[in-house]
Amino acid sequence: MINANLKNKIINGDSIKELKKIPDESFDLIFSDPPYNLQLRNQLLRPDRSKVDAVNDKWDQFGSFKVYDNFTLNWLKECKRVLKKNGSIWVIGSYHNIFRVGAKIQDLGFWILNDVIWNKNNPMPNFRGTRFTNAHETLIWASKDKNSKYTFNYQSLKCLNDDLQMRSTWNLPICNGKERLKDNGKKVHSTQKPEALLHRILLASSNKNDLVLDPFLGSGTTAVVAKKLGRIFCGIEKDKKYFEAANKRIKNTKPIKDDYLDTLQNNRSKPRIPFGSLVELGIIKPGTSIFDPKKKINAKIMADGSIKYQQSEGSIHKVAAKILGAESCNGWTYWHYQSGNTLKPIDELRQRLRPNN
Repeated sequence: MINANLKNKIINGDSIKELKKIPDESFDLIFSDPPYNLQLRNQLLRPDRSKVDAVNDKWDQFGSFKVYDNFTLNWLKECKRVLKKNGSIWVIGSYHNIFRVGAKIQDLGFWILNDVIWNKNNPMPNFRGTRFTNAHETLIWASKDKNSKYTFNYQSLKCLNDDLQMRSTWNLPICNGKERLKDNGKKVHSTQKPEALLHRILLASSNKNDLVLDPFLGSGTTAVVAKKLGRIFCGIEKDKKYFEAANKRIKNTKPIKDDYLDTLQNNRSKPRIPFGSLVELGIIKPGTSIFDPKKKINAKIMADGSIKYQQSEGSIHKVAAKILGAESCNGWTYWHYQSGNTLKPIDELRQRLRPNN
């Protein structure tokens, strides 16, 4: 039974202090985006001498590696204590901290399941030209221990990826555009994560009504995506400004209708763009109807990129093939969406993600 004090709540306070107040084995899933300890010493400038809006916040600054390691050990200890025995944890970081964090994860007896590379489609350039452009971040996914029966929605992730196994390299853009929170034209939070990233993580490793914790909530992305996907969220954020921005953002978030949150049950030249990417990036929303070319068949899009038509459920390709009684079918050309008074192939939506389109 879920503790009412943790249900869809965000807390303004120090992460470690607040974690100590939470009962053992409360959460099904934890996503943690801790300070990276970037160690930026000098101001970054572009070639035109304009200032780069880099991460130089006080919360990301530690006196030494030893201080950072102790901080990491303390919050991870508490996270392990409040994680259910069959729960799992995701931690994201950069080359500055992820190896140190990974060592502490193993020292505490977590069982690492994967390291996932978030390859950023639109990374910040390296203005000094003294090293490779840093175009990725690393996520560590671990269960509470090696015997944990953790959640992994394999079929949903496969469907999200056009019926191919989801690999541990994810190509997703950084947070920008309307999704980026701003105050008077300035970023509210310097390291706001994209909703598409959390959409994939929560679909992969949690189920409807699971309780999800983010101990470093920041701008509230984890809670926002959890609310959309029918998960129950709890977040902790120390900074008052971030806390208030997250609270406002969460209140303005509308959940996806419960009818469209079902996910598939588990069974064991041009860049390829899976249909699930359109759902993750908000180009086409769960609950939207798609049709056959003659508009006689009406299927519904689910949150994991699968579609439903009567008793048939699966990828755009599998459901179309079943309707036609064929071994295979190209769902991109078979399915259409309503655009004004006309039907257009969903492949047109995919083209928006192609380079130079």
